[in-house]
Amino acid sequence: MSAEGYGRYGIYVLPEGRFHDAGAEWLGWDCVAGREVGHPEVAGLPGPADALTATPRKYGFHGTVKPPFRLATGTDAAMLDEAARAFCSTRAPVEIPLLEVRRLGNFIAVVPTAPSAALADLAAETVMALDRFRAPPAEAELARRRKANLTARQEENLLRWGYPYVMEDFRFHLTLTGRLGPEAADIARDALAAHFAPVLPRPFRIGSLCLVGEDDTGRFHLVHRYTLSG
Repeated sequence: MSAEGYGRYGIYVLPEGRFHDAGAEWLGWDCVAGREVGHPEVAGLPGPADALTATPRKYGFHGTVKPPFRLATGTDAAMLDEAARAFCSTRAPVEIPLLEVRRLGNFIAVVPTAPSAALADLAAETVMALDRFRAPPAEAELARRRKANLTARQEENLLRWGYPYVMEDFRFHLTLTGRLGPEAADIARDALAAHFAPVLPRPFRIGSLCLVGEDDTGRFHLVHRYTLSG
């Protein structure tokens, strides 16, 4: 798929196989195939799957490594593609021993059961290596981010890297729901833990990073998958 013509770009971990298929079906959007898919029947949910997944659906089933950004002046998608390909050719795969479905504040996600220094290092290196392609965020975006009551370090990240939750504040997760109330979040966590249990890989091997692009409807698509071959 051509890298040209997208409004924003990002670097994601996109699972493969049964795990990817289950996540894409749950969200209702397959960003690899670029198509809508029907939600599965999941017992015990606190509401319709379509409503629970409305916020994360457009991104597809993914773990963010370098958050979406607009291209900087003087760069283009072909240059970004070339740089991402070269970067990934020098980095090694990462293995996460175990994943779980967890409540993260007011939403549900699949996360590693324990922090991974190797994955944190890979994410930080990706953010730094490709940052020359990122246009600075607009004032409106900065203001929106600051509504989350950022820490001093997160404010520094926002100004330096365009996003608060990078570097030491990076927490790898694959989002499953939008924001929920406390009771609904607990119910959804239990239902989704049971639903995803058969497809959670052990270990979860991150053997590639993916360039994704946001179309004019706000939905993200896989542009290129780069093997981590270093």
